[in-house]
Amino acid sequence: MSVPNFLEATNLRVGYGGRPVLDHFNISLAHNEVLCLIGHNGAGKSTLLKALFGLTPLTDGTIFLDGKAVDAPDPRKMNAAGIALVPEGRGVFPGLTVAEIMRLGFWANGIASGEQAARVDWVMAVLPAIKRFYNQRAGTLSGGQQQMVSLGRALLGKPRCLLLDEPSIGLAPKLFQDLLGPIRALQQERQMSILIVEQNVREALKISDRVIVMKSGELIREGPPADFSNNTELMELY
Repeated sequence: MSVPNFLEATNLRVGYGGRPVLDHFNISLAHNEVLCLIGHNGAGKSTLLKALFGLTPLTDGTIFLDGKAVDAPDPRKMNAAGIALVPEGRGVFPGLTVAEIMRLGFWANGIASGEQAARVDWVMAVLPAIKRFYNQRAGTLSGGQQQMVSLGRALLGKPRCLLLDEPSIGLAPKLFQDLLGPIRALQQERQMSILIVEQNVREALKISDRVIVMKSGELIREGPPADFSNNTELMELY
């Protein structure tokens, strides 16, 4: 008997103002898989992640978790199922300290007060650089530091799955490399599933098991990272 995918969506129809961005769209994410989603701006990548997390309502289609249909998906329900979203643009509150942002994460993940210190220690073991600016306001941090905070907040719930939306935005290539290393190590240690939307394709492919390409709301190509090693062919897909 085959093991169902961790996350799957079939016949998704999602849009804004009555106009579909995705129509009859299908995607699957296996257990312990890193899936890289690439495509041009406006292809529908961020819309897909928001739909999978329940931020954008479905007009039609079904989302499955471990083979079971999710009735009326919403962020609280998906978070409780072990899915965490790291949004595009980091989404940190500039006027709050990192410690205060983490406290919001405790509340969002329903982490009991007796477990909070240990959970922060665990996150800092994954992303030790956070210790250096834990009491600083997020607005004073660099883009790379803010991205670490956003990721750290998502990790507080020890998720089974991460949805990463353009984590390289605003980061120098070296900083993005430094961020991807701990993500891949954690994924392998905990056998997490990761769906990463990324424009820095070269670096994202290094940690990916499978790649899908979107264009104008449709999936146009799929394969292992090795199939996308040719720069010329990759640019033609955009």
